[in-house]
Amino acid sequence: MSGVVVAVSCSGTHSMSKPARASIKLLAGLGVEGDAHHGKTVKHRSRVARNPNEPNLRQVHLIHAELHEELCACGFVLAPGEMGENITTSGIDLLGVPSGTRLHLGDAAIIELTGLRNPCRQLDKLRPGLIAATLDRDAEGNLIRKAGVMAIVIEGGIVHTGDRIAAELPAAPRQPLKPV
Repeated sequence: MSGVVVAVSCSGTHSMSKPARASIKLLAGLGVEGDAHHGKTVKHRSRVARNPNEPNLRQVHLIHAELHEELCACGFVLAPGEMGENITTSGIDLLGVPSGTRLHLGDAAIIELTGLRNPCRQLDKLRPGLIAATLDRDAEGNLIRKAGVMAIVIEGGIVHTGDRIAAELPAAPRQPLKPV
């Protein structure tokens, strides 16, 4: 499985949207240099309030560009980074790969997927109705979260728009991604 980095984004504040950049620097065990969610322990405000010493399994947020296309068809025109993602991808089924999948980004960086992003009310502040548009139900009625995935940085490196992505699946038995 392979894909491409469509865009990279970073923000030093806890704002929803992150401005696009030409490149971002990933630091092993910490996340995106200069990003508000950078660090070994949780940085999302709600999680800090519960337990500030909890490990940060949400160092890097990824969304597939295919979601942006789906949302655009529903009337939500969004630029990469606007939903808070650090890396916008194309060609990789982010929601379909198992937990522990490693993505090799560009020449050196490696991240490991830790789980699904649970859409928060900030999405509706960005565009009313956006939370509902990022949720769905499968044939059995199970909730499908489409707002991207979260990852930790295994190997640091510079990630550029246009870099190739190679997916490395974990050994069996594999577990599906769950919200983190």
